[in-house]
Amino acid sequence: MPVWDDLVGQERLSAQLAAAARDADAFVTAAATGAPPPEASSMTHAWLFTGPPGAGRNQAARAFAAALQCVSPDRALGGTPGCGFCEGCHTALIGTHADVSSVAAVGAQIRAADMRDTVRKSFTSPANGRWQVILVEDAERLNEQSANAVLKAVEEPASRTVWLLCAPSVEDVLPTIRSRCRHVNLRTPPVEAVADLLIRRDGVEPELAHAAARATQGHVDNARRLATDERARARRATVLKLPLRLGDVGGCLRAAQELVDAAAEDSKQLAEEREAKETEELKAALGAAQGGRLPRGTAGVMKELEDDQKRRRRRVQRDSLDVALLDLTGFYRDVLALQLGTRLALANTDAEDALERIARDSTPEATLRRVEAIAACREALDRNVAPLLAVEAMTMALRAG
Repeated sequence: MPVWDDLVGQERLSAQLAAAARDADAFVTAAATGAPPPEASSMTHAWLFTGPPGAGRNQAARAFAAALQCVSPDRALGGTPGCGFCEGCHTALIGTHADVSSVAAVGAQIRAADMRDTVRKSFTSPANGRWQVILVEDAERLNEQSANAVLKAVEEPASRTVWLLCAPSVEDVLPTIRSRCRHVNLRTPPVEAVADLLIRRDGVEPELAHAAARATQGHVDNARRLATDERARARRATVLKLPLRLGDVGGCLRAAQELVDAAAEDSKQLAEEREAKETEELKAALGAAQGGRLPRGTAGVMKELEDDQKRRRRRVQRDSLDVALLDLTGFYRDVLALQLGTRLALANTDAEDALERIARDSTPEATLRRVEAIAACREALDRNVAPLLAVEAMTMALRAG
C-alpha cells in the first residue's frame, strides 16, 4: 500500500509530492553512481504544508518523508518511491527512522531548547546515505528564538537535508521562513472520502462511518475517534445537548464546569500511561535501579520532564475542549441552515429535535452571535486564558444570544 494512500482526498497534492520524490530519488541515484545530477527537478530543500484542521498536514509531510527514504527495489524498474512496505518507508511512517526527526510543541510553544538538537542534526549527513528529514509538526507554535534557529537552518541547509514544516496557513509562519519554502496546501477532505477510509482501514460499519464523517465535517482524526470510540460519541452527545441547558445563569455555569472537567479527564486518561512510560525510561537512562533512588545530580532532569508533561497535559486539555467547541460550532451552523430554510448537508442529524427547537426559538442574527462567541472562546484558550473562565464567558454569551 503506497504511502500516498494516507492522504484522504488529496489526489493533486499526492501527485505533486510523488513527482518530487522521484526527482529526489534520481538525485540520490546519480550521486551514488557518479553520474551528473538531473538538470531540472521538482524537489527542493524546504516545504511548507498548510491546510485546515483535520486535512492531514502532518500525515502528508510524514508520507513525503517516507517516500524520500524509500529503498524499494521497484524504484529501479520505474516504480514511484513510497511503496509503504520497505524498511525506509515503514520506519519513517512509525517514527523510528534514524534520519527522520520530528518536532512538536510540548505545550503552547516550540521552545528553542526543543529545537536545538534538531537544528544541529540538520547539518549532519544522513546515516543511510539518502536524506536527513526534519519534520516540524506545529510550525505556527515556534517562538521567536526557535523560529530564528529554524530560519538559519533553512537559509543555509546541508545538501541532503529536507525541512518539512506544517501549519494551518502561510500567515502562521514567519515571512522570512515561508519565503524559503515551497508551499503546498491541503483541502478539507470530502465527507465521502473520509467515510470510505473509515470503512476500508478501520472496519467501521458504513452507516456509522458516514455519520462520523458528516458530523466532523471531513476532519479525519476526529472522524476516526468518533467512529471507533464509544466514549467520544457519548461526549459529543452531551455537548450537543448543552444549548438546551442554558436557561439560567446556574445552568450556564454548570455546563461550563462540566465541559472543562470532561476535557481534564480526557487529558488525564491520555497522559497517565504515556507519562509513566516516559518516567521509567528516563530513570533507566539515568542509571536508577528498578524501584531504587535516582543518582545524585539528576533531580533537575526529572523536574524538567515533569514540567514538560504538565505543559503537554494542559495542551491536551485545550485540544479536547477545542473538539467540543467545534461540535458546538457545527450545531449552530445547522441551526442557521434551518433558519435560512434549508436542510441540505446537516452535520448533526442525530440532534435534529434540538436543532429545530433552537432554530424556532431564536433568530439568524442571534445564531451568528453565538457562533462568534464560540470563536472568541477558542481564541481566548489559544491565548492561555484560564479554561473555566473562557468557557463560562462563552456559555453566558450563548444564553444571551
